[in-house]
Amino acid sequence: MARTKSGKRGRAAKKARQNAHYEREELKKAPHTFVIARGKVGNNVGQLVKDMRRVMEPFTASNLKVRKKNVLKDFVAVAGPLGVTHLVIFTKTEKGVNMKFARLPRGPTLSFKVDNYSLCKDVLSTLKRQQTYASQFQHSPLLVLNSFAREGMHFKLMSTMFQNLFPSINVHKVKLNTIKRCVLFTYDPDTNMVDFRHYNIKVVPMGMSRGVKKLLQSKVPNLKKYEDVSEYILGGGNLSESEAEPDGDQNEVELPQQVAGRGNQAAQKSAIRLTEIGPRLRLQLVKIEEGLCEGDIIFHQFVTKSAKEIEAMKERREEKKMIKAQRKAEQETNIKKKEQLKEENKQRSLAGIKRKQADSTEANAGDAEDSSDDDTQYYRQEVGEEPDADLMLSRTPKRKTPKQDSTERTKRPRSQSHPHGAQGNRNFKKQKGEGQRKPGFKGQKGFKRKQFDEGKGVPAQKFGAKGKVYRVKGAKGSLKGKGAR
Repeated sequence: MARTKSGKRGRAAKKARQNAHYEREELKKAPHTFVIARGKVGNNVGQLVKDMRRVMEPFTASNLKVRKKNVLKDFVAVAGPLGVTHLVIFTKTEKGVNMKFARLPRGPTLSFKVDNYSLCKDVLSTLKRQQTYASQFQHSPLLVLNSFAREGMHFKLMSTMFQNLFPSINVHKVKLNTIKRCVLFTYDPDTNMVDFRHYNIKVVPMGMSRGVKKLLQSKVPNLKKYEDVSEYILGGGNLSESEAEPDGDQNEVELPQQVAGRGNQAAQKSAIRLTEIGPRLRLQLVKIEEGLCEGDIIFHQFVTKSAKEIEAMKERREEKKMIKAQRKAEQETNIKKKEQLKEENKQRSLAGIKRKQADSTEANAGDAEDSSDDDTQYYRQEVGEEPDADLMLSRTPKRKTPKQDSTERTKRPRSQSHPHGAQGNRNFKKQKGEGQRKPGFKGQKGFKRKQFDEGKGVPAQKFGAKGKVYRVKGAKGSLKGKGAR
C-alpha cells in the first residue's frame, strides 16, 4: 500500500481499499459469457465472433481458443468453476448463419437466424470520425430493450435472456463515467425481426454557442485569420457539418454527476450523442428449447403441432432416454465383470508362479539327497565298510562370503602394490634392452636393423594409413604414390 512521507495512506489508496469489496462482489455476481463458433464458419463469421466478444467485454473470454475436438460438454464442464452463465454459439449452414443464446448449465436455448450482419470494420469505415478507444471496453455496456413488452411466452423469454446477458445497474451506486457504451435490441412487429446495435456514448455540454463548445472541448484553434476572438465565436467557430449536429429536447439531459469532458458539470444540461461502432445484426427467432440445445420445444416460429403430436414426441423422447440408460447400465456391468476376471486371472497366475517355485526347490533338494545316497552305497560295495561322516560331502551350494565393506578395507603398503611401470603408470616407457622390439614391418620374422638401414631385401617405401608413403631409411631414388614426401 502506498504511503506518504508522514506514514499516512493517500486518498487514492483509501478509495481503492473501500471499493475493493464492492468490486469483488460485482465480479462474482456479474454474468460471464463464452462466445464460440461450431463447425466450419469461414473468415467473416469468425470475425463476427471476435466482434461479439468485444461487445461482451469485460465479462467474457476474449482470447478463448476452440479446437475441433471440443464438444458442448467441455464448455459446460468448465463453465461451473469459472462462473460462466451464458453461451453464445454461431453456426453456418448452406441456408445461412445461425446464432444461439443458451443459459448454462440447463437451458433454455434461444435459436435465431441471422438475416444479415455487418462487421465492426464495415460500420467504422462509414464514419467520418471514429469514436473507438481502449478504455470504453473496460466496463460493461448499458442495455436498452425496445418494443419487447408484448403478450406471449417467447417475448418474456427473449427479454429475460437479453437482460441477463449483461450485469444489472444499481441506480444509487452507478458512476456515469463508467457508462461508455450502449447495446440496443429493437423488435420490429411488422417483420418479426430483432435489430442489434452497438453505440459509443459521448456527452456534450449545452447552453453555449458552437464556437465556445469547440474552445472548451479541443485545443486553442488557429485565430490568425480573425482580428478578434469575438469573430471566431460569433461565426460559429468554423465548424464542419458533422460537428455542427443539431441538439434538441430528445437528447438533452441534466447531469446528476460530473462527467469526464470539458464543460460537463453536475446539475447542468448536456447533450448525449450516440455513435455506432458495430457490429450490426438482424435476427429472426426460430425456436426456443427447454434444455441446453435439446429438450422440449417451447416455441417454434414456423412449425405448429397439436397436443397429440406433442404427447407422441414426449413418449418417443422418454423411450430414447430409457434405452440410453439401459445401455449405460449394461456397459457399467460389463466393465465390472472384465475387471473382476482380470483380477482373478492375476491371482491365478501369481499362485501358479509360487507353486512352480516351490516344486523346483523340492526337486533340487531331492536330487542332492539321491546323489549322496548313491555315493555311500557305492562305497559300501567296494570297500565293505561304512564310510565316515566327514568323507561324504554334501553337494549343497556354497554360500558366498559377504563382500568386505569399503570402510573396513585397509590400504596395502607401497611395497605390495603394483610396481611402477606399464601397470602403474600409463606414461611409463621401458628402457632400451628390456625386451623392446626392434623396428621393422609388422608380421615379418627375422628382420634385422642392419638390413633395414642398408635397404637390402626390403622395399624402398612403406604405405601407411590413408595411402601415405613414408621414406625408408637407406632407400635411394624418388618415391611415387599418393602423398609421397
